[in-house]
Amino acid sequence: MLNKPVLVESLVVFAIVLSVHGVVWDRFSWCALALALQAFYVQFKWDRLLQGGGAVFQFRGAANSGLLPASMVIPLLGIVMKERCRAAGIVYFERFGVVVASTGMLLALFLSVLAVGITKPVPTNTCILTGMAGSVIVYTMKHSLAVSEVIEVLEVLLIFVYLSMILLYLLPRCFTPGEALLVLGGVSFVLNQLIKRSLNVVEGKGDPIDFFLLVAVVGVVLLGLFFTVLFIFMDSGTWISSMFFHMMTAVLGLGVIMPWLYRLIQKNPLLWLLQFLFQTETRLYLLVYWTLLAASACGVVFYQNAKRSSESKKHQASTITRKYFHFIVVATYVPGLIYDRQLLYVAAVLCLAVFIFLEYVRYFRIKPFGQTLRHLLSLFLDERDSGPLILTHIYLLLGMSLPVWLFPRSCAPKGTLSGAGALVPYSGVLAVGVGDTIASVFGSTMGEIKWPGTKKTFEGTMTSIFAQIIAVALILIFDSSVNLNSSYAWILASVSLVSLLEAYTTQIDNLLLPLYLQIMFMA
Repeated sequence: MLNKPVLVESLVVFAIVLSVHGVVWDRFSWCALALALQAFYVQFKWDRLLQGGGAVFQFRGAANSGLLPASMVIPLLGIVMKERCRAAGIVYFERFGVVVASTGMLLALFLSVLAVGITKPVPTNTCILTGMAGSVIVYTMKHSLAVSEVIEVLEVLLIFVYLSMILLYLLPRCFTPGEALLVLGGVSFVLNQLIKRSLNVVEGKGDPIDFFLLVAVVGVVLLGLFFTVLFIFMDSGTWISSMFFHMMTAVLGLGVIMPWLYRLIQKNPLLWLLQFLFQTETRLYLLVYWTLLAASACGVVFYQNAKRSSESKKHQASTITRKYFHFIVVATYVPGLIYDRQLLYVAAVLCLAVFIFLEYVRYFRIKPFGQTLRHLLSLFLDERDSGPLILTHIYLLLGMSLPVWLFPRSCAPKGTLSGAGALVPYSGVLAVGVGDTIASVFGSTMGEIKWPGTKKTFEGTMTSIFAQIIAVALILIFDSSVNLNSSYAWILASVSLVSLLEAYTTQIDNLLLPLYLQIMFMA
């Protein structure tokens, strides 16, 4: 029997795919439609494998595979980026969009082939459908990509395969197949881009903040892999291991990551960062303001833990309490988006590196703070944190930051895109900071009519849409760079579809929703 929430989720994704390709139609549109159709069928094979315990790795429970919504994100991002950059006449980034779309399709197709290959008995009809979709994709890539671009796509696929085998084995129950596709596919693409740019450094070419993002992401991932393998052979909770952890972090940071960044930006990374952060008076004010917000977030954590100690050891933070952090993040990002997006870009990278480093400290029980972090953060766990890692706060940061990082600045001569595209950097604020937060708060306190097959409510979704429209109006008032050019109907449709997806998806909405809203705005 088919799962109704999965069917509705799939219908919403198909509606988004058709809406995008109704505006942007080219040869890749046929590939995207073929990929979506086969992913719809294959995701039920994945769901059956997860329920029967037949999957190769241990995936996150209490959720479906999420293959269809995850499969379409990277291809659609590449397609809309290609069209925006083609319209701006930036050939280099137009070709980059083609590579992103092709890479996303090949990664999604690989995950589908994997599911079909391990399903017993072999699903003949699904195999035929996957083969046909693969043929369309390979044929289009053959006539669209240069040889160097084909090699780049295959490199990302190779990195993805090896990274998946390592991380899914070391981190059981942390991802669904769809989340693994998004997270590990993104890391694989970033790693390949960093290797490519490191081998072809041209002085003065490239934005230092882009290099900073690439090096930071790859650096923290490699750091985690190194210590994960190391602590298989030794107890990570001792003082000797903790001292070794801190010492090796300093060695890898100063001896590998800093020289790597120096090679790319041709400047001392620490001096460049300090000069960048304190370049203007506005940046100084923003940094002080963000520091106060970070202190308030820490205050919420300590207060809730003190409350747990006084009430009951089994006390868990409520949904509304967890949404405090969404409000804090909105208050953090909106001034950065209005006054200094480059500073927000770099600050978000630094914050991501700190979050992941603190998660390593917690996970490995590194002294003196490892056990304390375990105790403090256990209060905010929910059903999505079923694996050894706590990732929801990192996903929240990623959901808010990805629209800022992925904004095609080179294809926006005046620093902003036209029409609904002007709202692209605000996608995370609207989808997660406003929409998801209001839906949870109103749905849990006032909601009575539930969407069929889910715990989400009709009232929560409607108030979410209404709140996002109000937020768009406020952005128009306070951010003079935003000019929507009468694209209000498209914005309403985009917000409505993404809000409906939030009601039915069992994937990490903090990660998925901003990306789909960004795709709709960029189209």
